[in-house]
Amino acid sequence: MANYSNTNAINHYKNSSVKTASPARLTLMLYDGAVKFCNIALESINNGDVSTANTNIIKAEKIIVELRATLDMKYPVAKEFDRVYDYIYRRLVEANLRKEKEVLEDALKQIKTMRDTWKEVMKANNVS
Repeated sequence: MANYSNTNAINHYKNSSVKTASPARLTLMLYDGAVKFCNIALESINNGDVSTANTNIIKAEKIIVELRATLDMKYPVAKEFDRVYDYIYRRLVEANLRKEKEVLEDALKQIKTMRDTWKEVMKANNVS
């Protein structure tokens, strides 16, 4: 029973974290989720578990789609972000079709670069 209670408390905390997070923090959470899902997919490919790899690559793809959907195209930088997201998305699809570790690692590298850049922007603007 304690395990169920702990799981319930963790889920409640995660739900509260999302509901109270700033837009900048939500974006960071999306990047972190994409990194997590790519890492799970990489491990799954290494273990020959194509089903789990597929599921997690699709989760990462959905995050990239969401990040693209939130871009405000009236800002020139949004067009640059869109190009990067398009590239990442295409690499994720390719990685999923072929279950190629190197392609997925490339997508993951790009996601990490975007996440790290976003962290720097948050820090420079004193946003949490």
